[in-house]
Amino acid sequence: MLVPNLSHTERLMPTTRPNPTTVNTSAALPGQRLPLAAAQSRGCSSASPGICRVAIVGGGPGGLMTAYLLQKKVNRRLEVVIFEASARLGGKIRSPRFSIESVAYEAGAAEFYDYSPVDEDPLKALIQELGLPLVPLGGNTLCVDNRLITNLDDVEQYYGAKTRATWQRFHQQARGTMTPADFYRSGSDEAWSWPDPPTKSFADFLGESQINELQPLLEWQVHSDLATEPANTNVEYGLQNYLMNDPAYMQLYGIEGGNERLIDELVQRCSAEFRLQQPVKQIRRLASGEVQVDFLADGAPHSQTFDAVIVALPHDALPNLSFPDTQLAAAMQRHFDHHHHPAHYLRMTLLFRSPFWRAAWQESFCMLDHFSGCCLYDESWRTPEPDWGVLGWLLGGQAAVDFADRTDDELIELALDSLPPVMGNGRSHFLEGRVHRWLHAVNALPGGRTPLPIQQRHCPEPTCHDNLWIVGDYLYDSTINGVFDSADYVTDAIAASVHST
Repeated sequence: MLVPNLSHTERLMPTTRPNPTTVNTSAALPGQRLPLAAAQSRGCSSASPGICRVAIVGGGPGGLMTAYLLQKKVNRRLEVVIFEASARLGGKIRSPRFSIESVAYEAGAAEFYDYSPVDEDPLKALIQELGLPLVPLGGNTLCVDNRLITNLDDVEQYYGAKTRATWQRFHQQARGTMTPADFYRSGSDEAWSWPDPPTKSFADFLGESQINELQPLLEWQVHSDLATEPANTNVEYGLQNYLMNDPAYMQLYGIEGGNERLIDELVQRCSAEFRLQQPVKQIRRLASGEVQVDFLADGAPHSQTFDAVIVALPHDALPNLSFPDTQLAAAMQRHFDHHHHPAHYLRMTLLFRSPFWRAAWQESFCMLDHFSGCCLYDESWRTPEPDWGVLGWLLGGQAAVDFADRTDDELIELALDSLPPVMGNGRSHFLEGRVHRWLHAVNALPGGRTPLPIQQRHCPEPTCHDNLWIVGDYLYDSTINGVFDSADYVTDAIAASVHST
């Protein structure tokens, strides 16, 4: 995306690599268990002495990362069971393929954040540890009124010298308000004290900044990253989503062959038993100190006890759980209410006969002025195909809600209509389209309006339920990086507890 401190000609273009073979571990028959060979060879069972029995509720990125990190950190034999209500693992990370041609695209989480320019990046280290090749992603272009704006010279040409100077001033103001180190520490207990009151919205900040004709350009630029409207989030989160476009703060990348390869590798390496289509209904602590998990398998109720339970569900799925203990139920309700700031995505991804747009535009993504500001991805950069092109529209916030009720065919037509003519005629190349709706899937105020201490975020009721933990991206920044940080914290705490006994 366009940031003022980039040179006039700089573009962040990923290199192309061949498409590797992926492992399909994302589906199973109803109620099917998928124990891995590593777990079977250990002969682990709940009756064995010295076993640490852990239940993980949720088979998305958070649950799988938690299981993987636990087996690395805990020096006692583990018996881990992952309960997943659906028929697939991976949650928000999905890399399906079109039906006409076996061409992959991202249906969920679009990218990972690379914080290594600032400090350590544990998620990137994990992905590299798993041997997965990375594809850099980048783009500087904002497309407005069929004009491709890629640098400040373009801003001045189309909007005048005053708007150029305003953008430069705003960018310096943003950088002065939040440094790369502040950006990196945001969401942690070491985060700096934000100067604005938590009730002040990003819309208020933009209005006070007196950026006038620049304001719609900035709002289009950040809209799909925020997944909400500037009035629904605070200044800190708004500036984070603006400054993420500055390479001094962070960069972006995907996994060659599809982001779901991360899920495949975690599943293969986790010594856990996977219970697909076995939704957890209730969690209670017993007099013995163990935690009982009540779940359904093939429609019938079952129960199993564990030493610890980790709830790794999306925020909007928490109400599906019940807690008979009134103290825990009240704590979980407070946890839900504090973090209840839903945000939304909608993705339309289209397959074309060729990447016809590259004569005019050669980046992995840009921002469009359609749908209140949306991100347009050239998915072909992620997994280069010899003959095909793929474009993905990422709608955020109220636009995602407003269009979610449209049929898939209607949305595909809207996507084709929104493609700027300067990029070429999409209809003459169009082959197939897919739509994925992610309403309430992310958070407009990650961590809540006033973030809680890290321990309280992850253990809502420590007095009598110190072995019930929460893992979630909404506790940090609503990204895959955030859910890794959450899993890392919880597994550190559990490992320390196990090693002290």
